[in-house]
Formats: sequence, C-alpha cells, structure tokens
Amino acid sequence: MLKFKYFLVFGLIFIAHLVAGVFYSGYSWWLVAGGILLLLLFLALACANIRWNFFIKATNRIPLSVQQLQSGAMPVALTFDDGPHEHTPAILDILAKYNVKATFFVIGKQIPGNEAILKRIAEEGHLIGNHSYSHTGSLYARSASAIRADIAQCNRLIYDVSQQEPKLFRPPFGVTNPALAKAVTQLDMSVVGWSVRSYDTMAKDEAKLLRKIMKGIRFNDIILLHDRCPITVAILPRLIEAIQEKGMQFALPELPTRA
Repeated sequence: MLKFKYFLVFGLIFIAHLVAGVFYSGYSWWLVAGGILLLLLFLALACANIRWNFFIKATNRIPLSVQQLQSGAMPVALTFDDGPHEHTPAILDILAKYNVKATFFVIGKQIPGNEAILKRIAEEGHLIGNHSYSHTGSLYARSASAIRADIAQCNRLIYDVSQQEPKLFRPPFGVTNPALAKAVTQLDMSVVGWSVRSYDTMAKDEAKLLRKIMKGIRFNDIILLHDRCPITVAILPRLIEAIQEKGMQFALPELPTRA
C-alpha cells in the first residue's frame, strides 16, 4: 500500500501544480484534465498488473533462500486456477504420474458438487489457495468488507472439505485495488501472482502453447495455468518433461514475509 499512498500524495501535488499554473502561469484547463486522465490511466494499469505490487505485495516468483542459491536449486511452481472442475482429476492423474506437486487456486462456488475432487487435491499433497468465492469482475466494485466476506466464504468451504486452512490468495483476473488489498490484509492472507502467464484459456494450438510457456521460462518462475482447460490437460505431460529436461525442479510458492 505504500506505493499507492505515495502515488496519492504525488497526484495531489501534481494536480495542485497544474491548477496553480492555470491561475498564475496561463496553463490551459485542458492540461489539468489531461493530467487527471493520465493519473487515472496509470491507476487502471496498476490495478490490472499484479506484478507491479502497487496496492499489495504479491509473490510473483518463488523466493529463493541463500541455501537454495548456494546449492544451485532451480525450482519452478505450477499453479492451476478456476477449479475444482471436471478436468481437474485428469490434471491430478498426470501430476501423480510424474510425482509433481502443484498449487490449486480454487473458486468457492465451484466447490459444491466437486467436494471429492477438492478432497483428492489435499490428500495427494497439493497446496490449495483461494481464488475468491464468486470470481466476478464486480468483486472490485465492492467495499473491503464485502470482498473480505467473499474471500472468507471460500476459505470456509475449502477448510470444511479439505481441512486445509488457505493462506494464499490469487485475485480473480489478477486484478488488485485498495479495497481488495485491505480485505486480504485483514484476513492475514498472502497474495500470489505469477511470472509466466500461459493464456491457456485462449489457446487453440497445443504446440504453440507449449512453445510460448517454455520460450522464456527461468528458474523460480510461477506458471499460471487453468485446470478447466482441456488444452492444458493435453500439454501438461510434455510441459513437465520439458521443464525437467532443463534441470529444474517443481516446488510450491513460499509464503512471503510481509514488510
């Protein structure tokens, strides 16, 4: 939130300067309007880019310890959003075959009727994170208390089925704003973003999708995938093998230490 607070201070000073310029230096009011629009555009971009850490700190890459760096460890994290889904068991079968653990950011409203899938995720040693209950864009128009209630409802459903108490939260669509930041902080949860976004929800060609993910992959990347996508199920074995061929190991995102 410090970045946002500093931005507010800067924005007020900036606009005050422009307004003063209208009265004392002959600035046009259009310049003031343009300055306001510029600030609003920046805010919109900050909301849409979780990796900016503008409103709240997010873990977008796996934090490496000194010991890991010294040992030459090259961890990569697989994360799956939007389940539990009918395709999730196929994802779990593949992960079990390769003995790979992953993180599943689940949607609360998806849990009723899919309790067995969620329970299997927990039983097989995967980490379960919160992806909100409603997973709707309108969530960001709500108050902090309403957002907190939405996230808490998902937490309760996850715990009732899996006995895992979620500590990780991934915002729907990767969007953040001050209200969401306040809600997550009040719930004492940590935000997890990503460093590799696959766009598997829009992909049509398996080979292109695999090349896109592997093109710039580096150690300590957090890869964003969706277990509801058939194409993700299709490429997952090749993706795991390609990552292993690079000498990388699979890991879970670590909880960041809040400043």
